[in-house]
Amino acid sequence: MRVGVAGVGRIGRPHAERLMAHPDVTEILVQDASTELARSVAHDLDLRYVPTYDELLESVDALVIAATTTAHAELLQAAVEAGVPTLCEKPISHDLQRSREVVALIHRRNVPVQMGFQRRFDPGFQAAADLVAAGGLGTLYTFRTTGHDPEPATEAYIAGSGGMFRDFSVHDFDAIRFVTGEEVVQVYAQTTVRKWDIYGRFDDCDTAIATCTLSGGALGLLSYTRHNPLGYDIRMELFGSRDSVVVGWDPRLPLRSLEPTGPPLGAKPYPDFHDRFADAYAAEVDAFLDVARGRQPVRSTADDAVEALRAAIACDISSRENRPVALAEVT
Repeated sequence: MRVGVAGVGRIGRPHAERLMAHPDVTEILVQDASTELARSVAHDLDLRYVPTYDELLESVDALVIAATTTAHAELLQAAVEAGVPTLCEKPISHDLQRSREVVALIHRRNVPVQMGFQRRFDPGFQAAADLVAAGGLGTLYTFRTTGHDPEPATEAYIAGSGGMFRDFSVHDFDAIRFVTGEEVVQVYAQTTVRKWDIYGRFDDCDTAIATCTLSGGALGLLSYTRHNPLGYDIRMELFGSRDSVVVGWDPRLPLRSLEPTGPPLGAKPYPDFHDRFADAYAAEVDAFLDVARGRQPVRSTADDAVEALRAAIACDISSRENRPVALAEVT
């Protein structure tokens, strides 16, 4: 199988490296808006450089889109029109209407498109979803998600990220839907800039919190910071009538207990999302190649991306207007 990678930056290059290790992949072709970057990665990894996106589409059996966020919709639309099975990093677009236009095209052309929500392929999140589906948690009372980046992003990234909710918490909204099997029906979000003024210059925040109500009635709390000096921290806690569980609590958890008999701080906390979700990313790529070859259905669809985006947009509205926002308002 010949697989193309469009965009070979901080997400795309690791995807190319994973594809190199897969036995079904016979050739990897790379393309990027930056010719210099694409040539450099092709040289470093001994891959085939392709100068244009059109040529890439004509030359591959499957495609990974990991270009800059603002290019996703256009690139994905072209791939679908060309009939190329595609793994696209989130989001399709930060704009809901544009996302829905692309989704409608996907449905009309019936081309397999898998969205890059890697947490669906993480062993811990999968175990949580299995537990809930089997009834092992009982009635879900409350849940909490936590997201801490180790360091603030670069100015260039912040400028095009879409903000805290569309960039960061959109992963949590997808994970919440995946794990609980329920829909988000209402949110109430608050944001602030506590330390890193660069976020404020782009009408963004470095700290945020949101409450969340699910269709089955469970209540959730989502909290985020753009800086955690101890490392990258992603967790989900679920509390039910039969069990209480947490995803993301392992020997590398970057959280320090002050109890005399509490667990010690992990010797090697996660430095970034690549390290934390290394196994998930590998499983995601494996699943996509099976999707591209017709061996399994898509497990993370473009429709899922739209629903997660709706929740993130609702948080943006809530934060701006200082009120609870029902998802029914986001149409």
